[in-house]
Amino acid sequence: MCRNIKTLFNFEPPVTEDEIRDASLQFVRKLSGFTKPSKANEEAFHRAIDEISTAAHTLLHSLVTNAEPRDREIEAERLRARSAERFGR
Repeated sequence: MCRNIKTLFNFEPPVTEDEIRDASLQFVRKLSGFTKPSKANEEAFHRAIDEISTAAHTLLHSLVTNAEPRDREIEAERLRARSAERFGR
């Protein structure tokens, strides 16, 4: 999985449309190998982002869980600590 795509389900506060769109953009970039598409591929690139965003939105808002929502700040701190341990910073 692409390291830039983060888990978006079951967080408090809930996922935003911008976060879904950003994850979709990263996914399309990973699949296509393009950071920025050429003019010839621009329409297909943006259409793919829109379609993936729609599918991701539907998925994330359809999932159910009995687990307590995770706190974004606690998770971010945990990732920072893991990164510091891993890279010695």
